Amino acid sequence: MPRRLLAQQPSRSASAPPAPLPPRGEVVIRGATVLTMDPAVPDLAAGDVHVRDGAIVAVAERIDAPAAQVIDGTGTICLPGFIDTHFHLWNSMFRLFVRADVPALGYFPVTARLGPLMAPEDAYRSARLGAAEALAAGVTTVHNWAHNTRSPDHADAELSAMRDVGIRGRLAYGTPVGLADDAPMDFAGLARVKKDWMPDPAGLLTLGICSRNLGAMTIGGSAATASRGILTIENIKRDWDGARALGVPITMHTSGASPITELEKAGLLGPDVQLVHPLLTTPEERAILKERGVSYSMSPQLEARRASQLGVIQLGELLEAGVKVSLSTDHVASASVDPFASMRLLFALHQHRIGAKVPLTLKRLLQLATIDGAVDLGIADRTGSITPGKRADLVLIRVGDPNLAPMSDPYETVVARALPTNVDTVMVDGRILRRAGAYTALDHGKVVTEARDAALGLREKAKWPT
Repeated sequence: MPRRLLAQQPSRSASAPPAPLPPRGEVVIRGATVLTMDPAVPDLAAGDVHVRDGAIVAVAERIDAPAAQVIDGTGTICLPGFIDTHFHLWNSMFRLFVRADVPALGYFPVTARLGPLMAPEDAYRSARLGAAEALAAGVTTVHNWAHNTRSPDHADAELSAMRDVGIRGRLAYGTPVGLADDAPMDFAGLARVKKDWMPDPAGLLTLGICSRNLGAMTIGGSAATASRGILTIENIKRDWDGARALGVPITMHTSGASPITELEKAGLLGPDVQLVHPLLTTPEERAILKERGVSYSMSPQLEARRASQLGVIQLGELLEAGVKVSLSTDHVASASVDPFASMRLLFALHQHRIGAKVPLTLKRLLQLATIDGAVDLGIADRTGSITPGKRADLVLIRVGDPNLAPMSDPYETVVARALPTNVDTVMVDGRILRRAGAYTALDHGKVVTEARDAALGLREKAKWPT
């Protein structure tokens, strides 16, 4: 089937008008089971959450607000929106090609082959697709790991996609797929993007960098090395010094042998660093992470496929050591956005490996997916819990659905049984972006069609895969 010809593309820049989103107003969510994730604000078996102009005003058993729109929360659980701390939005549309069981069409070969061909509009369409899926699953904040930032215009495109969907998040500006390992990051481009976009007038978007790996890359072999890049400690210091000069935080995969000791010896670790994939840390390294305030994001749905190669997901060890931990998707080229599945899988793996040695409750897992993600990204003063004064990033889950009814303990319901299809309402910064399981502003059919057209266009350019 010939690909649809792309029309003249709109501007994707900080100054371009964003897509229209529902207005903020005054809302009371009435009669929901409220899980606040704030020890100072008690959970409620049935209570109200009052929102005005994007902020949480009050949480109580009964709130009188005559001017407010009332959302009937009866039969729902109200919780903070999920926070996904490591998500490669740029390759979401590659799910059209990736096969988890065919090595030649695995994630790394596909991204290595098609990533270098992506134009800014391709990046926009793919990032918008991933952000839309995240929103449908109850994710209200996403750390967009943009490790195919081919130009500042590509960063503009991905930030525009996040803004148009209405999601909160950080763009981690990266290096393009296929860049020479010894080539520095594009700090002039990053500085330009920071100047144009930050601070975000809406208060939703922030900026950081995603670093290439230190040392040997073991996931995906040569395809992974070609697509991700590996650096010496001198290269890492050069790139991280450049990020710190611009005042932006840093994130890096640790997908092979643990780099923590070497990073510590070089004096590079600090609270502005997030590492991803905790599979091979030692007790001594975990003590360093705690002391330096480094956080770790884990992506259990995809890490669980790698255990035979790279070790085990070290949740229990990190929690026992007091290291900051959060949850993430990684990518949807061969998975899906499903924070419920991530929590369940993590709990099962933890119980299988460690069990009662390091107690892990379902409430603690929900904290990892919400408030701990906010701590990881440095936005816990704004989101991550249902706390008066914070921004209203909220999710309602229907508990009358066949897989959840009758509801027992609400934490058991959310973590052990819920699915993205149970997500009824999603609010970001006081805007209702999904209601009754449907988008309120986003044209999902258009999002999917345009992402598919972009993916087919890349296949046409590459003449692969066939």
